[in-house]
Amino acid sequence: MRTWQDYGKEWLDTLVVAISVAMAFRAYFYEPFNIPTGSMQPTLWGYHTERGTEKGTWDVFPLSVLKWVWSGETVADYKAPASGASRMRMRGDGFADIAVGLSDKTFKVPTDALNSIMGRYYREGETVWQGTVTSGDFIFVNRWLWNFRKPRNGEVMIFSTTGIEGLPQGTHYIKRMKARPGETYVLEHPVDGRPDVVTMGEGEYFACGDNFNNSNDSRYWGPVPESNLRGVGSVVFWPLNGWRTIQ
Repeated sequence: MRTWQDYGKEWLDTLVVAISVAMAFRAYFYEPFNIPTGSMQPTLWGYHTERGTEKGTWDVFPLSVLKWVWSGETVADYKAPASGASRMRMRGDGFADIAVGLSDKTFKVPTDALNSIMGRYYREGETVWQGTVTSGDFIFVNRWLWNFRKPRNGEVMIFSTTGIEGLPQGTHYIKRMKARPGETYVLEHPVDGRPDVVTMGEGEYFACGDNFNNSNDSRYWGPVPESNLRGVGSVVFWPLNGWRTIQ
């Protein structure tokens, strides 16, 4: 006669196998990745806002959950917890923490909302910011394709920042590949005081954001080493209403 320990062992074995398969799938085939900022707009969207939106029927729980699952949108209405000037702390993930006056209470907003908040004085209970916050695109990164062919110019590349001077370490960036090893690239949008023509050395790749006016890319800190490449952007899988292949 089988005991509950026997059933428990079977379930545990199944769970371990499932987790192992999922980890292998992520490591070698398709890895999920979230777009935090607007450097790749309009191809890929990071967290962004639309000021002034008021809450409607679909912004009340539980309908608000369904709306978020479908569109990634939530409507926020942040009130000042105390009187005073706004204070900001950048988070490095596309958001900033905002506090008002001497209050320790903070709320986070995407960085594109800061211009309407910073430098202002608020009275207690006054609206600091109200509007729609839309989550950044979630994509699958193809980890196997470059094992069978070389990267191509124009592909959306994901790479590690480790070892690249001038970038936060231990994270990942997403940009569009503009030049490969040995190629010369005439910059479409050069930066004042920086070269407008670059030539890649061995194992070097030049990466630029599609949103040239708001992208920290190779124009500022140089090429990406081949050892840092992680894969090519494949599809946007969430929000559900934004599903699409990445071009």
